[in-house]
Amino acid sequence: MNQIINMIMRQVIRRFINTGIDKGFDLFSKKKNVDPNAPQGKQLGTDAKSNAKTAKQSMRMIRRIGRF
Repeated sequence: MNQIINMIMRQVIRRFINTGIDKGFDLFSKKKNVDPNAPQGKQLGTDAKSNAKTAKQSMRMIRRIGRF
């Protein structure tokens, strides 16, 4: 019985942690690097959507590596 409870708890905790990590990366990727000296406040680097996409891809890759 203890093993079944532990298995269920591991699955629930894993989902909570992964959700928290995803939310953190989404929040981090929404920050904009704006140079106040640039004309019209142009954004440095790439846009927020590509940053979010890159962050999600890297998280997927890290999770795959973590499974081995």
